Amino acid sequence: MSSTFFQLRAPQGLLDMVLAASLPTMIVLTVLFLFSIVTLWVMLAKFRHFRAVRRDGDQFLDRLDDGMSLQEAQVVVRTLPDSPYTRVFREGGSFVGDISPGGLGKPAAAGGEPGLSLTQLEALRMVMDKVRAEEADDLAHGLNWLAVIGSVSPLLGLMGTVIGIMNTFLGITRVGSTNISAVAPGIAEALITTVAGLAVAIPSVMAYNHFVSRLNLVHGELEGFASEFIGALAKERRL
Repeated sequence: MSSTFFQLRAPQGLLDMVLAASLPTMIVLTVLFLFSIVTLWVMLAKFRHFRAVRRDGDQFLDRLDDGMSLQEAQVVVRTLPDSPYTRVFREGGSFVGDISPGGLGKPAAAGGEPGLSLTQLEALRMVMDKVRAEEADDLAHGLNWLAVIGSVSPLLGLMGTVIGIMNTFLGITRVGSTNISAVAPGIAEALITTVAGLAVAIPSVMAYNHFVSRLNLVHGELEGFASEFIGALAKERRL
């Protein structure tokens, strides 16, 4: 005897159980399969993104020496590829250029112009913080999918298991037998969704934590560079 939701035929393996699964189980497995495709796509995209940012960041930090003036740094930055690091520097330099006639092209003392006031310095901090926040948002784009999939997949798999066990008990009622050979196939089928949910969730959670740690690293470097930029302004008597 067989029905849409319960089958007594003993499956021969995992693939056989999947192919012979009931409709609710197939729906859950299909959704989890789509989740796995999204997870893989996001992981590959963010891996390339962070690798490019790391490469540009290392080049940026290597080219800018500690003893280099802001004027010299501005010339070097123009030769570097566009990256979060160069954008933070350019935004800071653009703000200083709008406030000070000489900009970063010459020291404030040489031009006889007063340096930035405390209000202007605070405005500079806000501008650079805004750029850093925008860069962090760009790097974090797509990570929310990993977080959602990592948290929803186990629950979806558990739901499929519960539905499968319910269908198994309904099948036992129809057959009128509690023999282990009648119960085992339905229980095994029900557990497939739990395994699939965990198989999708574990890589998602691991990838999410990995990329968040790299995001925090880049954000910390940008924050440190913004502080060094302001420190260089003070060192060159632009404040």
